[in-house]
Amino acid sequence: MIRAHPLLAERPEELELAFRRMGLPTPAREYLLEKLPQYRLLLTGLTRTEGRFLKGLFEAADAPGREEYPVYVAGDPRTRLGSGMLTGRREQFERLITAAKADPQLSELAGALTQALGSVTAPAPLTLGGRTFTFGARTYVMGVVNVTPDSFSDGGRYAATDAAIAHGLRLAEAGADVLDVGGESTRPGSLPVPAEEELERVLPVIEGLRARTQVPISVDTTKAAVAREVLKAGTSLINDISGFHFDPELPRVVAEARAACCLMHIQGLPQSMQQSPHYDDILDEVLAFLEEGVARAVAAGMARESILVDPGIGFGKTLGHNLFLLRRLHDLRVLGLPVLVGTSRKGFLGTLTGGKPAAERLAATLGSVAAVAALGGADFVRVHDVAETRDALAVADALRAASEGGALFGTPRVVG
Repeated sequence: MIRAHPLLAERPEELELAFRRMGLPTPAREYLLEKLPQYRLLLTGLTRTEGRFLKGLFEAADAPGREEYPVYVAGDPRTRLGSGMLTGRREQFERLITAAKADPQLSELAGALTQALGSVTAPAPLTLGGRTFTFGARTYVMGVVNVTPDSFSDGGRYAATDAAIAHGLRLAEAGADVLDVGGESTRPGSLPVPAEEELERVLPVIEGLRARTQVPISVDTTKAAVAREVLKAGTSLINDISGFHFDPELPRVVAEARAACCLMHIQGLPQSMQQSPHYDDILDEVLAFLEEGVARAVAAGMARESILVDPGIGFGKTLGHNLFLLRRLHDLRVLGLPVLVGTSRKGFLGTLTGGKPAAERLAATLGSVAAVAALGGADFVRVHDVAETRDALAVADALRAASEGGALFGTPRVVG
């Protein structure tokens, strides 16, 4: 499969600041925003057909109209056959896409390039429990409510129903936008629990929260039998760590309830995923896995607008894999879906901070969520410490949207 990874995808907001400083009128700004944004795309999965096409355009660059297309550099044919890089302005990429669409053999290339250009566009709004989430201006917070005796993060502190409900209400009061209830630990080395036991843990908590707060509820499960019952109880979103890969009935259950889902990447199973994770190209493999899950959701009848994706930090990844995914989180934007990220208190943060236990990883967690928010890579962050995360995100989101450069920049956009 051909992939176009956006190494550089210039945000229109950055050009808008420059145009305001230049004093350009609105029509000129709008025109240039359609033409000038710069892109640099890493291509993988090219066949000889696409390679010849791109090479041919590049070799003809000394002919009239040489500026019409992006610059193409092919990968090493001996060791990285099928890879390459394109660099150019948006208008040049649009011409390239038009040329590719004219040849049916190049349709996959045209599609990959179109997806990459769309990576700067915010995903469509998402509706959960009567609330509509719009994306691009702020990062939303999903608060974790573990109803398990063996959670890695809190060691079963909220395993009792009353304690879990009280904890969820505190998270809602602290500003959680969604509450994620889980009745089965998926920490490294954990074993699955029966659906009946999982339901005994989560259903009373969902019912208690539903009666006391309007905050939308998500349930972290991989099982159709669990999803069916919690959706009846008022759950708005199913958060599946398997990305619809473990239980073939789960997509249909979610679709029939007209609920939303979050599809996460995982390599292997929780009990063995951290033994020896390996990837040839983690970005390509994570994207392929998530696309399979999305295809299953859509085939079951779900609208793409009700799907989120999650790269699965800590689920079958080494320290280096986790950091690379976070660094290149924007690559997931080619899917055109909201991105959820869960780094809270995870083991890789402990490794980075000298072996600190889960209870002492708050500062590291805040550093990770602020970083992904400032880079614009996440739409939701899943965390245990909601109030502190809201403060960190308030700063990170404001930095990303800052536009008050002085009188010569004109009237700044209002943030908040």
